[in-house]
Amino acid sequence: MVQIDHVHFYVDSARVWRDWFVHLFGFEAQPCLSTPETHQERLTCAELRVHLSSPASPNSPIADFLQKHPPGVADIALRVQNLAEICAHPQVRVLIPPHDSSTGQRMAQIAAWGSLRHTLIEGDQDEQDEQEATVRETGGKSGPVAAIDHCVLNVPAGELPAAVEWYCQVLGFHPKQQFAIATARSSLRSQVLVHPETGVQFPVNEPTSGNSQIQEFLDHNRGAGIQHIALKTPDILHWVPQLRQLGLSFLNVPGTYYDGLRQKPGFCLSTPEWQRLVEAEILVDWQDTNHPALLLQTFTAPIFEQPTFFFELIERRSIQVQGKTLTAQGFGEGNFQALFEAVEHQQLQRTGDR
Repeated sequence: MVQIDHVHFYVDSARVWRDWFVHLFGFEAQPCLSTPETHQERLTCAELRVHLSSPASPNSPIADFLQKHPPGVADIALRVQNLAEICAHPQVRVLIPPHDSSTGQRMAQIAAWGSLRHTLIEGDQDEQDEQEATVRETGGKSGPVAAIDHCVLNVPAGELPAAVEWYCQVLGFHPKQQFAIATARSSLRSQVLVHPETGVQFPVNEPTSGNSQIQEFLDHNRGAGIQHIALKTPDILHWVPQLRQLGLSFLNVPGTYYDGLRQKPGFCLSTPEWQRLVEAEILVDWQDTNHPALLLQTFTAPIFEQPTFFFELIERRSIQVQGKTLTAQGFGEGNFQALFEAVEHQQLQRTGDR
């Protein structure tokens, strides 16, 4: 079993980014944790948990991280059932040995790919946390995001097979779809990993050209790291315009994308919804042309100063077919080329490279 417990960002100011998450996404701040070296903010929103840590002294491990990398995701904490077995695996480098935390949970931390690490927490989310999450989700305050859909890791060219093997051998993921995307200028390869018991999805990308946007991430991040996290949203057509008004920047979608979308077999959007989709610059995809369950998605601009980490917002719609509920699957494969070209256009604007 592998479940995502929380995502841990290392940033210059945990308080500033706490306010950012609260202002834009409606997170609730929990009691903070401070030591002489580190200040940590903890945030919750429906099923989401985010930790933000910043250095309180030059001796902080957060300060050391930020000297080597820009702000970003340093740790994706996972709940597992076999903590000791994972830590004993010959391919694992243990950073913090198994121990009982102050809350009584059995925990450890292992090195993953590049500077990424995984804090391991043994057991399912406890009953009290589940109750608290239910209260937050049903307490009448609906927000733009509700849970993590998937996390995406970028690795250097040639390291994709080894990274995939590590996650399969150590954490029990299985390879699913594989994609290769290219324009006249650059290209990438992606392998989707899925955990068979929990459905946790973890795509891994590598560049297949020197000027790829994946290579740009690796250059600015100074190594492998989490490129983006997809957040489930209950109503993307409502929330994206709201988030824009609050100051969140999103990727611009080329108009040519919409020129061909209406001609795609299985198109079933009403005219009013189509107009909202175009105005909000939302990408839409479906896999079954006979019974299309729509996947709607969009991507923020990089949230930090460097062109590294960004968020994806994704809505997976469901339809009823012969008494069964079908939910949109995949990652918007039909949108990959348009997305790649849009990100590449943004990259060209940053670099001035024509």
